Amino acid sequence: MYRIRFHGRGGQGMKTASRILGTALFLSGFEVQDAPRYGAERRGAPIFAYVRADRAPINERGIISNPDLIIAADHSLLGMPGAGVLAGAGPETVLLVATDEAAALWQERLNLAGPLLTLSPLVESQKHTLGAACAAAAARLLGRVELPALVEAVRQELAPLGRTAVEASLAVASRAYEAMGAQHGMVREGGVVPAENYPKPNWIELGFEDATISAPAIHAAATTEKLQTGLWRTERPVIDQGRCNRCWWICSTFCPEGAIAVDEERRPRIDYEHCKGCMVCLVQCPTHAIEARPETAETAKEGAQ
Repeated sequence: MYRIRFHGRGGQGMKTASRILGTALFLSGFEVQDAPRYGAERRGAPIFAYVRADRAPINERGIISNPDLIIAADHSLLGMPGAGVLAGAGPETVLLVATDEAAALWQERLNLAGPLLTLSPLVESQKHTLGAACAAAAARLLGRVELPALVEAVRQELAPLGRTAVEASLAVASRAYEAMGAQHGMVREGGVVPAENYPKPNWIELGFEDATISAPAIHAAATTEKLQTGLWRTERPVIDQGRCNRCWWICSTFCPEGAIAVDEERRPRIDYEHCKGCMVCLVQCPTHAIEARPETAETAKEGAQ
């Protein structure tokens, strides 16, 4: 059985990647499972999706603990233990990282026993095509999916997005498929995982406490103020104070994390250490004074100041 995990951030298309790969494997004659895992608010937050494929009926259920192939669509997740990218990786596990840095550099950083490959972001440079690129690279590494099956899978899964999106994704998927040509069939099938002594999930028992307030307050007592959830963002909401009419209550009230405070002059201020980039404030602002900007560009701008 092949066991594949896709890791990325919400909004990067890892759910789409698992569906494309799952459909391509199904069209190639495999029994398939594919499913994503994420919380209620996922944009920018670490998520993963997994695929199982076998010629026989699949009786395994739940997340994949011992993957044969791991795809990391965002290399920043490799330094976040909570993202669990390398969880269960063994000496035979192949790790594919979407990065323009050398594979040898990441091999040294992570001190991995297993093989590590890189997929340059140039392959998936067009917006909304990262999922298709990762799925195509995974298909080539498995060596069990021919290009026509991959093309049909992309068409089926992305059809609701329209012809332009499908064609853009097909172009990028074809390039990613070819980029992994030298590693065709590199991933080997994993063995049977016995039910006996199967490791139990790392459940965390949380006691119930009566709620004393219905709205979130990140700076109140007993909260996760020190957990900088702003690291989850891929886009940042930026307020144009010249267009803001200081209605003060709309953006701050609708912010699901309480990350927008209002100063004495009734001007909203965003706490970027805890803003997750959900963009609820952007949608709610009646004067359209809030715009979304790429987080990487804003971070680089701050670093240059």
